[in-house]
Amino acid sequence: MTREMTGARMVIQALKDQGVDTVFGYPGGAVLPIYDEIFQQNDIQHILVRHEQGAVHAAEGYARSTGKPGVALVTSGPGATNAVTGLTDALLDSIPIIVLTGQVPSFMIGSDAFQEADTVGITRPCTKHNWLVKDTDNLAGVLHEAFHVATSGRPGPVLVDIPKDVQFATGTYSAPKPSASHYQPPVKGDLESITELVAALEKAERPVFYTGGGVINSGPAASQLLRELVESTGFPITSTLMGLGAYPASGKHWLGMLGMHGLYEANMAMHGCDLMINIGARFDDRITGVLTSFSPSSTKAHIDIDPSSINKVVRVDIPIVGDVGHVLEDILKIWKSRGRKTNVEAVVSWNRQIDKWRKVDCLNFDQGKKIIKPQYALQRLEALTKKYDRYITTEVGQHQMWAAQFLNFEDPNRWMTSGGLGTMGYGFPASIGVQMAHPDSLVINVAGEASWLMNMQEMGTATQYKLPVKQFILNNERLGMVRQWQELLHGSRYSQSWSESLPDFVKLAEAFGAKGILCSDPADLDDAIMEMLQHDGPVIFDCLVEKHENCFPMIPSGKAHNEMLLGEADTEGAIQAGGAVLV
Repeated sequence: MTREMTGARMVIQALKDQGVDTVFGYPGGAVLPIYDEIFQQNDIQHILVRHEQGAVHAAEGYARSTGKPGVALVTSGPGATNAVTGLTDALLDSIPIIVLTGQVPSFMIGSDAFQEADTVGITRPCTKHNWLVKDTDNLAGVLHEAFHVATSGRPGPVLVDIPKDVQFATGTYSAPKPSASHYQPPVKGDLESITELVAALEKAERPVFYTGGGVINSGPAASQLLRELVESTGFPITSTLMGLGAYPASGKHWLGMLGMHGLYEANMAMHGCDLMINIGARFDDRITGVLTSFSPSSTKAHIDIDPSSINKVVRVDIPIVGDVGHVLEDILKIWKSRGRKTNVEAVVSWNRQIDKWRKVDCLNFDQGKKIIKPQYALQRLEALTKKYDRYITTEVGQHQMWAAQFLNFEDPNRWMTSGGLGTMGYGFPASIGVQMAHPDSLVINVAGEASWLMNMQEMGTATQYKLPVKQFILNNERLGMVRQWQELLHGSRYSQSWSESLPDFVKLAEAFGAKGILCSDPADLDDAIMEMLQHDGPVIFDCLVEKHENCFPMIPSGKAHNEMLLGEADTEGAIQAGGAVLV
């Protein structure tokens, strides 16, 4: 079915046909025709953010908590350039978002017109694909293709740049036809390679499942298949920062997160395994540590939908290109058909060894009675919110790692954080996107005061739309992770790692029309958290915590997984031995 309409109306019609119900954006001259069409309809809700970066992060939060693509709409020039950080964040974390940008009229492109920027050129390195549409008749097809590309294969951000004259002009609109796309990445894995992996599962003595965000991106069925495989084999499982929730934290085979600030038992298992099954992770440097010592005695298998990720960082023995869900389904079918065999005696012995590592209790800390430790704040937040229908976002820094360590996730799509890019300022607008997608759920952004201030203006968005997002700020008055590195590597010379002019967060909340809560006494913490939870609007919770607390465990750069620092005593010894390894 085809219809004649303006380019601006095509944008709205395409969004409707793609099932979009929410758009995060900020208007400007080059997108006014689209905004005029938004005004004349009621099917799609537009959320007015306070900064274009916030629009893209909000779209990311929406996408990650729903599994559906998020959409952002911004104007030309600075509107587009302000979106670059969010696009890069989504690219590195494989988040499906569609960013629509206005552009100066096509006949003015290249003339240095007002608010002109080479948006396609600027965003080519930070999108999965992008388009500049110069013919209104092509616009509908490009918009539908954008959704297909963003959500197919390895998900990611795409951008469509639409000149203003194309928005005004009339063209032919056609409904989406996904099967017509040239982009059809394979989803089924090679059965011969899958059979080889099953044979390795049957013989492994010290196996470990190493899972990542690809499990979650594959959809809920993939997480269920993963859980079935883990329970059936009895193999231990760990996860990257991005994969938390794919396997339940309460599961008996769960090792916790691995990597630079991962748990002792997870990292020791990764170092000592004889079969590593990487499912939807990309061997990020925060996970592997020094490559020459990474899991040195293991046969390595890697399941990933992105062929370019295979053998990119770590050479593997069993590469399988395919969608995680489809591959896990085939693994289970073949494994069951061969008699559900594992090396039971060896795996039981391996799990006993892991239990000994668990007894190290690497997250142990001394709370004391006077000052709130950040670990304690998150421990109490977990205890008081775990029965809620809860979604967690974070900013980036020490608080992010503590949140990953102390908050437990039973299901996928409940944990939204900036992994690959490590974007300070991500968490607050992401929490807005999550709350829009789940209006009746509890959404908490775990933040540090420095990260939170990077996009603090989005309090205006939260209050305008009456979004009850909770901003749980662990306020150590420091750039905590930077300060930690300066202590460990630079002789405690704290160069520019704190601000001497922080706001009163309670007054700031009230200035925006929200609720502010201040807590500095461990004895008051539970009551203060409950006050936050019981308030039906947005809250800024200013939790004053120990200023110089370090985040442990920690794998120093240049060290293997079995050379972790577990606390201050280890750190002092490492510094005396030569702090250069601690970068």
